[in-house]
Amino acid sequence: MPNHLGKTIRLCLASSVLAASFVAAISVPAQADDAGAVAAGLLGGLAVGAIAGNAIANSAPPPPAYYAPAYGYPPPPPRCWLEPQAVWDGYAYVYRRVRVCE
Repeated sequence: MPNHLGKTIRLCLASSVLAASFVAAISVPAQADDAGAVAAGLLGGLAVGAIAGNAIANSAPPPPAYYAPAYGYPPPPPRCWLEPQAVWDGYAYVYRRVRVCE
């Protein structure tokens, strides 16, 4: 599994530097009647939000979850019964019950 943490940190650092450069480029002396500061703040906030949202949206998906195999019933045991069968016991054939299974 590749390490995505380093890539994420570099991306966040790059976006922070980009946001700081936007703030430094847009900064002007404060004036009470300057409506451009509101627009600059709005645009800067939107830019930082877009960069952060893009960093989050392009992150790798989580690894797949492990699911245990589904429960299933074991196969039924073989069907068995007793049958009389002629068996040689050394002197003669005798009938004994013998277990027979499918």
